Amino acid sequence: MERLQKVMATAGIASRRKSEDLIREGKVKVNGKTVTELGTQVDPSSDWIEVNGRPIKKENKRYFLFHKPRGVITSLSDERGRKSVADFLKKIPERVYPVGRLDYDSEGLLLLTNDGELANRLTHPRFEVGKTYRATVQGSPNEKTVQRLANGVRLEEGWTAPAEVRVVTVKNESKDAVLEMTIHEGRNRQIRRMCEAVGHPVKRLVRTKVAFLELEGLARGQYRVLTKQEITHLKELVKL
Repeated sequence: MERLQKVMATAGIASRRKSEDLIREGKVKVNGKTVTELGTQVDPSSDWIEVNGRPIKKENKRYFLFHKPRGVITSLSDERGRKSVADFLKKIPERVYPVGRLDYDSEGLLLLTNDGELANRLTHPRFEVGKTYRATVQGSPNEKTVQRLANGVRLEEGWTAPAEVRVVTVKNESKDAVLEMTIHEGRNRQIRRMCEAVGHPVKRLVRTKVAFLELEGLARGQYRVLTKQEITHLKELVKL
């Protein structure tokens, strides 16, 4: 017997956290009965589970690394008709989901999977999975400003956690700088807001690394399958 939300996440319905929301909202049935209690135990091999009236089925777990271009939303659909990551994944039969987000104007490494439990752990701050970015910022931050970014910046919802920050280069013509920043949180537009807070707005933002995974020359709009070794290493990082 397993918890219902874990079974849903394992089946690729959504992350465990989102699965819990679906249960609370009364959108999940077990053997024809609506279930709203998060502690509900089910047998995935024999119980009939439906989400929004559709039975769940176990899918093969799939894991992808995608190079998201700028001007693409990190979603499987968009009411405004903008291009989404789903437009690049049409050859993948399973329904995979983005792990975390990259905003519309940002580009770079994005993981996608239907392994809800792994996705949940990779994005949970408790596991401190590092995400590295290259940010082209307006102006050239001095040493004191770089240290402020590294120590933590006060945003509306509170202080950011310590980060790793270094100046990669300064563009002489424009006097802009390129910063490499590694954070272990996942706040909305965090890098952009941090740089804005210290007076150096971001002009271009590229995520280059998640944990040990890198873009490795993958062109914008392309994706590749993670190797078995990479999947194992990711699971080890988040104690799965």
